[in-house]
Amino acid sequence: MLTAMSDEPQAQDGTGTPDAFERLWTPHRMAYIKGENKPTGSGPEDGCPFCDIPKLSDEDGLVVARGERVYAVLNLYPYNSGHLLICPYRHVPDYTDLDAAETAELAAFTQRGLTALRKASGAHGFNVGMNLGTVAGAGIAAHLHQHVVPRWGGDTNFMPVVGQTRVLPQLLRDTRSLLAGCWPSGM
Repeated sequence: MLTAMSDEPQAQDGTGTPDAFERLWTPHRMAYIKGENKPTGSGPEDGCPFCDIPKLSDEDGLVVARGERVYAVLNLYPYNSGHLLICPYRHVPDYTDLDAAETAELAAFTQRGLTALRKASGAHGFNVGMNLGTVAGAGIAAHLHQHVVPRWGGDTNFMPVVGQTRVLPQLLRDTRSLLAGCWPSGM
């Protein structure tokens, strides 16, 4: 039962001792934290999400743009709003496995992603990179993907440092639509 806000903490039956902290509840994240149904991406036949996403519509797969050899998709668990992944269609685990054409298009899509994010969100900077291998932090190590994370001055606060929580101000579908509309057609 919701109660009216006051300056003093209000006792709520069954919720423990009241304190001065506000709570941001994100119960949908528990499946991610526990790793429930986490795909391994070990192969296209084993439910690799980066192999499955291109089979979906752009809206359902959160695909921002498609090329001949790579595509750009929003990260389902973003560090910041607009966190893109640039993925080759071909299921390869390592950057050295890409052929010259895939490497060139991956680089071009990274540039287009930076351009689209600057236009759509006014990002001040970016973190761009790959985690190659599980020990390097790759959540799905079997299918190469490059992260493009927009950053803004002051975007780090106590929430991720103390609360292990990210506050994202926009739904993924809305972000996808905005970035797709800003995606440069050719560079």
